[in-house]
Amino acid sequence: AEKFGKLVIQDERGRMKPINTFASELLRKLSRSDKFNGYNADQVFLSMMMSPALWYNNEFIILDKRAKNDSIRQVLDIPKGQMYIKATDFFDENAGYKLEPVLRQATATNNPTKFETDVKDANIRMGLLDQALQGSIVKIFPLLNDENNKWISALEYRGGQYQVSDSLYGNFIKNALPYYLTQVQKGIQTGDYTEADKMLAAFEQNQNNNGGEVMLTKRKVETEVVYNKLNIFKHLYRLYALIGVVMFFVLIFQIFKERSIWRMAVYFLKGCIIILFLWHTAGLALRWYISGHAPWTDAYESILYVAWATMAIGLALGRKSNMTIAASAFVVSMLLMIANWNWVDPAIGNLVPVLDSYWLMIHVSVIVGSYGPLTVAMILGLTSLILIMLTTKKNKVRMELNLKELTIINEIALTTGLVMLTIGNFLGGQWANESWGRYWGWDPKETWALISIMVYAFVIHTRLVPGLRGKWTFNFLSVVAFYSILMTYFGVNYYLVGLHSYGQSGGAAITPDYVWYIALATLILGGLSFWRYRVNYAKG
Repeated sequence: AEKFGKLVIQDERGRMKPINTFASELLRKLSRSDKFNGYNADQVFLSMMMSPALWYNNEFIILDKRAKNDSIRQVLDIPKGQMYIKATDFFDENAGYKLEPVLRQATATNNPTKFETDVKDANIRMGLLDQALQGSIVKIFPLLNDENNKWISALEYRGGQYQVSDSLYGNFIKNALPYYLTQVQKGIQTGDYTEADKMLAAFEQNQNNNGGEVMLTKRKVETEVVYNKLNIFKHLYRLYALIGVVMFFVLIFQIFKERSIWRMAVYFLKGCIIILFLWHTAGLALRWYISGHAPWTDAYESILYVAWATMAIGLALGRKSNMTIAASAFVVSMLLMIANWNWVDPAIGNLVPVLDSYWLMIHVSVIVGSYGPLTVAMILGLTSLILIMLTTKKNKVRMELNLKELTIINEIALTTGLVMLTIGNFLGGQWANESWGRYWGWDPKETWALISIMVYAFVIHTRLVPGLRGKWTFNFLSVVAFYSILMTYFGVNYYLVGLHSYGQSGGAAITPDYVWYIALATLILGGLSFWRYRVNYAKG
């Protein structure tokens, strides 16, 4: 299975990747897990190829994450609360597709309910499984002399979709994969996989001979398989969260009472965060090497990059402020957690044609990188408000010192972020002129980037306005201003239609309830911290 997982295929979007990548994506989408009953993705997919009927009758397809949508279970006639179902559960005794009536309604609306969203997701999973079990996704045979370097599956060839002038090659396409699977089955019984290995070697040689222009090197295949197994970013967010939270509390304890054990703990935790940052950097570098382009071209990659930039700025500004490092680690963990949510696709894809430009390295790296220091500023503002709330007459001197320190660093982070955001916007105008023949067109992304610049320019200048001068005002505004970045980064893609909208644009997206809860929590925190600020820092 491991050797089979290193065989190169061409996916639906034309990307060349090892079967291991497809198998990993398939298993995660079907069951939201990297393994099934102790078997890894390569073993599961090879088993699917060998025994399709077994997998049609195996309960491993997940309906919804928490098994709470009983409406879809009622449609499929399965017990309430059942987490996993079989493919055969989608069909009635007359082979009718049970989801068909509700699927038409779900796909016809721009504002799907939770039930309709789950119906569409279940239908996608069923389609993926069907493709895998039929073998249509196993496109391992290059078409001879094709100008588009098209690769096909044995199923497509047998169905007459593609013609091959060489009859011997046609027979190879038609019979090689079934023969390989037969030899694997014999190897399972005898323990001798020599013939199966010879067929894999034949597949690889054929790909090099007839599809060499797009064929991956062995090093790139090995690297992608290692990247899949490491699953770096799934583990990173837990580690960042754990160490960041522990370090934050240690620093709070240190404010109340200085002890050598707290200093040692801070040094140790800071070292752990630096190691995690290096691991984060290595993960981005691997993704860059595998994809062949800068790792900030889609929602998933840009979140990873913003998280990296946030931690980099946090470490740079935190040389004399350990609280900055702890706060940055925590917010990075939140960003990476969002990247691992179901609506963000982690799959490596080919570059969108409009992004295939040297400006990707210049404009996107600067403007998305600016979100890093602005995110640090937000979390420092939040931390400052918490310190204000924790201030008492006994600890006021130490708290005021830390508050002053964090506010100064916050101002540096805001200034850095604003400069990068402004430069990035100007560079975007240059790219827009090359791509669309105009520097500015009031596109939603352009407009909201300008709004963010104006918002942060106002926040920075409040430090110079007597009526608005004050640590509470500056820190609270640095938190509130971050909502403009969230709208620029996420909102435009999911609420508005524009040339920059590469996400779920075109329809009115449903705002999750937690967004309103976070906004309400911000206002409550602001109100409570303002009261405590008036009590303890009336003249601060």
